[in-house]
Amino acid sequence: MYVEIEDFKTGWYGIGIGIRENEIDILIGQLKKMKKEKTQHFHLSSEFEGDGGVGDIEFYLQKDGKDNMQIYGFEIPPNR
Repeated sequence: MYVEIEDFKTGWYGIGIGIRENEIDILIGQLKKMKKEKTQHFHLSSEFEGDGGVGDIEFYLQKDGKDNMQIYGFEIPPNR
């Protein structure tokens, strides 16, 4: 897996996550486990080597609250 930060030079940033084919089922499995066990969470974590970057990304089940992102892919256009 490779994660990078993109600076849009507007005060906003993007995070790109390159995932290997053999990691797809691991990610899906963790998401399914979290869906079944509502209090669980998981991380994408770095070895914290090199000059710095993204050290950790946590996935958890959001209760109530305000959304600030949405999921979209090939078939779901963003609401912009």
